Amino acid sequence: MARERGAVNPVPWSVERGFNQGELVSGHTRTLYISGQTAMSGDGRPEHDGDMAAQLALSVDNVEAVLAEAGMSLANLVRLNVYTTDVDLLFRHYGVLAGRLGAAGVAPATTMLGVTRLAIPGQMIELEGTAVG
Repeated sequence: MARERGAVNPVPWSVERGFNQGELVSGHTRTLYISGQTAMSGDGRPEHDGDMAAQLALSVDNVEAVLAEAGMSLANLVRLNVYTTDVDLLFRHYGVLAGRLGAAGVAPATTMLGVTRLAIPGQMIELEGTAVG
C-alpha cells in the first residue's frame, strides 16, 4: 500500500509559521522514532558551546544522519519536538531549521518547549522526531 500523507490544519496560522497542526499518515509500513539529537560530534563530543545557530545546524545534521541510516530523509519527518534552554535566542536562529525543513518540502507537526537545561552541559537545543516511510 502506498503511503499517503496530508496536512491537518483547522486554522491557517501555523502554516505561515512553517508547521502543520497535524499530519495524517496512512498506508505506511515503517515508523522511526528519533531520540533527541543535539550538537554532538560523531565521536560523542559536544560542539559549538554558546553558538545557537551552529548547534541547531548540527542537531539537524544529526537528525538527518539517523533518518539516512533508516533509508529516510527530512521529507519523512511527521513530528518534531524542539527543546531549548533559550526560546528567545532560538527564535532568532529558527530560520536554520525552517530553511532545512522547507527545502525538504515538509512542515511536520511541531512542539517547542523551553527547558531549564539539557542532559549535556552547554547544549542549548535538542530535536526529537518521528518519521514514517
